[in-house]
Amino acid sequence: MARERRQATEHRWPPVIALGVALALYGALPSEVPVVLRAIVVIAGISLVVPVVLLNPQRMDRETRWSRVLSVAQVLLLLVANQVALGIVIHALLTAKHADGPMILLGALQVWVTNVIAFGLAYWELDRGGPVSRRIRARAQLPHADFRFPQDEDEDAVREVAVGSSASSGWVAAFVDYLYFSLSNSMAFSPTDAMPLTTRAKSLMGVQSFIAFVILALVIARAVSLLG
Repeated sequence: MARERRQATEHRWPPVIALGVALALYGALPSEVPVVLRAIVVIAGISLVVPVVLLNPQRMDRETRWSRVLSVAQVLLLLVANQVALGIVIHALLTAKHADGPMILLGALQVWVTNVIAFGLAYWELDRGGPVSRRIRARAQLPHADFRFPQDEDEDAVREVAVGSSASSGWVAAFVDYLYFSLSNSMAFSPTDAMPLTTRAKSLMGVQSFIAFVILALVIARAVSLLG
């Protein structure tokens, strides 16, 4: 039987640092992405994250309706804004002159990294009701899981593996776990570590894989043309 004791609540700063990196990358995108758009996204992102940090400055042990709305809103802002930037960068990749090529390639890399962070934040906020819900609610009260991690099915493995399973230790995924499989999904174009269980999880991972594939294909094509 799975243990009902919850782990310590999650640290606030890993996702905040990741969001800060994403906003910095977005703000430093090439001039093809309008400076007004970049400024609006960076300012709005900071404005949305400050209140939720003030609510839980160290560990995420409290959640209100407004804090949940702000947390989801900041993820949606980053996802949507980055797809807009992706469209602009793709157009630039296809039309830029030879001299502009290196900067546009760097911009494509910035969009790709920002996408990894944005989708990692989305998975982190989505799964089992979000980071606060996963830690403070008993498993029987959690919403259905969107993702299945290896630890969720390791209880019948050898002892030194089973001891860290969800059933034995009460293990719960943290932000780094979601960021890792967001990265692996963008590199492998398919699930590697965690498996999507719900339609929304599969849809998000499918969209992320497609975007990563498009960026990689266009970057390779542009790089070949520059070398030629």
